[in-house]
Amino acid sequence: MLHKDVESVLISQEKLENIVKTLAKQIEKDYNDKEFMMVGLLKGSVVFMTDLMKQINLDFPIDFIIASSYGSGTESSGRVKIVSDLTLSCEKKDILIVEDIVDSGNTLNFVINYLMTKGANSVKVCTLCDKPIRRKVPLTPDYCGAEIPDEFIVGYGLDYAELYRNLPYIGILKRSVYE
Repeated sequence: MLHKDVESVLISQEKLENIVKTLAKQIEKDYNDKEFMMVGLLKGSVVFMTDLMKQINLDFPIDFIIASSYGSGTESSGRVKIVSDLTLSCEKKDILIVEDIVDSGNTLNFVINYLMTKGANSVKVCTLCDKPIRRKVPLTPDYCGAEIPDEFIVGYGLDYAELYRNLPYIGILKRSVYE
């Protein structure tokens, strides 16, 4: 059922399930012989990461980091800060960052560099949604579920002002909600 604040469904629940399975198979193949750690960027990645990790038949630790440049708005401020750091060491590990959406790339670029300075062997990115038209830094996700248009989306972990994360699909938020 379509939420009253959602204009239309961009990615259905069924399509999300297929995206997750496809990405999981590729990650499983690529990380089969590596000591890797999955790091979720909170809060948006939590639904995607939970579904993704259940589909990967490997042993790996998980951790989370909170980095923010948005606050409650729809536009990145461009200033990134670590709100909550990892609890596990990433030293000498291959890190797979799980992200809900890559937009400007500022936050993700900051986190990649941050994890490398903490001693990670490598840092790759798995994003559910990629919005390359909004990119402000040269960054290409290593794993991408769907390239999306320049719309403000919510659902499946993605939010506007901390709402709509629980929708089982990804929808385009009505402009009247945030303008």
